[in-house]
Order: sequence, then C-alpha cells, then structure tokens
Amino acid sequence: MDVATFYEAARNAGLLTPVTVAGGTVHCAFRAPDETVLDGFALSRDYQLDYPASWLTLVAGNAVEIAGVTYQVRDVRAIGDGTERRASLSQL
Repeated sequence: MDVATFYEAARNAGLLTPVTVAGGTVHCAFRAPDETVLDGFALSRDYQLDYPASWLTLVAGNAVEIAGVTYQVRDVRAIGDGTERRASLSQL
C-alpha cells in the first residue's frame, strides 16, 4: 500500500484534520505533542503536520489554518522513502 492510499483510508475513517492552505483544503495528520524545555522545567507544544508529498507542497514560511488557528511552517522534512512529509509549525 502506498502512502497516499494509507492517508486516504485514514481520511475516510475521520482520522485526519482538515487543513486550509492557500484557499484549498487538504486532510493531514495534525499533532501537537508536548516537548520538555528548559531542562525539564517547562513544556512547549511542538506542532507537526504529516501528509503525502503528492497531496501538498509546503515550504518554510507558508501559512496554514487548522480549526480556525493560523500556523507558520518552520521546516519541512521527508519521512521514510520521501513520499511522506512532516512540517514543523509555529502557532501565530
């Protein structure tokens, strides 16, 4: 099964989050895990967006909207064989 087929199945099951980019909407895996910072004295949110490379092209500086909140792309990295991407986001 290719990555896009996997994500399509996840979207059909309601497991992905709608993301608005440049007026269009695509469904992606949105994560907001806590990350320990300041030697464990504080927690910080590390917003991430995973998606098939064939569905979306993001670069650092792009803005995306998720559930009415705007985020800016900080970095985009390939995952695995390069058919999947992970974008690191900052909440604006």
